[in-house]
Amino acid sequence: MANLNSSQKNRQLMAAYCGIIFGGFGVHKFTLGYYSEGFIMLVISIVGGTFTYGFTFLIMQLVGLIEGMIYLNKSPKQFVDTYCINKQGWF
Repeated sequence: MANLNSSQKNRQLMAAYCGIIFGGFGVHKFTLGYYSEGFIMLVISIVGGTFTYGFTFLIMQLVGLIEGMIYLNKSPKQFVDTYCINKQGWF
């Protein structure tokens, strides 16, 4: 059972808003401590976007938007259980 406090709620909101606004660069993954997933999104966005004229960046932005909305729709307890305790990296 997760012990909820205000910093975890702030972490949820920060990750959700970063996912919606800067999701293409994987910033929301970095805020949750998922460095490898964030780096993967960053590389796909920058390197892939260079070769595909931004198409892969748009896909990564869509992934970030969806993940940010998922973060907002979870209760604080569900968020902590899923992303802080169980460490679910994707969706």
